[in-house]
Amino acid sequence: MRNANSSLPQRGLLTGGNALKIGLFGANCSSGRAVTKVPERWSGTWPDNLRLAKMADEAGIDFLLPIGRWKGYGGDTGYQEATLETVTWATGLLAATKRITVFGTVHAPLFHPIIAAKQMVTADYIGKGRFGLNIVVGWNEGEFEMFGVEQRAHATRYEYAQEWIDAIKLMWSAREDFDFDGQFIKLKNVRAKPKPYGGTRPVIMNAGASPVGRAFAVRNCDAFFMQSSRVSVEETAQRVAAVKAEAKAQGREISVFTVGVITCRPTMNEAEDYHHHVVVDQADWAAVDQLLALRNITPATVPHDEFMRQRSQYAHGNSGVPIVGDPDHIARQLIDLSRAGLTGIAVSLVNYADELPYFRAEVLPRLEKAGLRVPA
Repeated sequence: MRNANSSLPQRGLLTGGNALKIGLFGANCSSGRAVTKVPERWSGTWPDNLRLAKMADEAGIDFLLPIGRWKGYGGDTGYQEATLETVTWATGLLAATKRITVFGTVHAPLFHPIIAAKQMVTADYIGKGRFGLNIVVGWNEGEFEMFGVEQRAHATRYEYAQEWIDAIKLMWSAREDFDFDGQFIKLKNVRAKPKPYGGTRPVIMNAGASPVGRAFAVRNCDAFFMQSSRVSVEETAQRVAAVKAEAKAQGREISVFTVGVITCRPTMNEAEDYHHHVVVDQADWAAVDQLLALRNITPATVPHDEFMRQRSQYAHGNSGVPIVGDPDHIARQLIDLSRAGLTGIAVSLVNYADELPYFRAEVLPRLEKAGLRVPA
């Protein structure tokens, strides 16, 4: 049995509520996504994550999205070396919150589909339908080596992931006992109960950047994470439109999200000064260089100007668009992203719990006034 195309109704994260969904990205990792040495950087500890989740839930934040990380990047700070496993992290946070969606980030080659499906359904019941799946197909070679798992060739990774998600969806469907006879995955007399909460299934998202990765997301997922342009809103709108057109050609609809790093202060000067302090004066350049080296971006492999551009870009947002300014400027930038067709954005902060109250008090009301969000 290989056909898993039938879909259950979508969850509220995508179908209702706020026109621009806002989530917090990377809080399960030490330092979050800020590659910096500033002492106030995020701890990533369980008590701080629990405090943040309750705060975000009460503020009306739409979702929490973790990073699946097994081994950090070193540097002066041990960047992202202490991390909380994402499905168990999500389960604990779902038990402590009421409204917010919490994702687990799951590396398909590392999790047997029967175990993964059962873990995620368990989390889904604890959260009464608020669990989401962020599926990851490949990852850092050094992390896979820890498990004794060899990464497949790029295209083959997605062939395996297709079987994995087909098997998961079958287990989440109304099917009773079934066999699964794939090239990579072979299952016999599978019985998976209970089914996901409430006759729906978890939202599934993916962030594949390559053409084959994007095709996988469009074919299988409810939400796709893409890089928004650092050049213009128009370029972002073109990218969003292309993804949605690709889905429409397959008779599907897909929501498109992006990632960002927000620095919000009362004035533009304060925000820009703090941003420079974090990502230039106090950047953990040793960790940045390790990040780049894992992507084969070094002074020996790319021209000097390109290396320095990439180095600055990763320090200024670790692949997320930096949004720096006062509340009016931050709100305008987010409004522009919504007008470009994006469903939502997953944002990072240097210290999530310290900075979220100001963001809630000053930026969210501006988005409510623009008609993009409703009061918590």
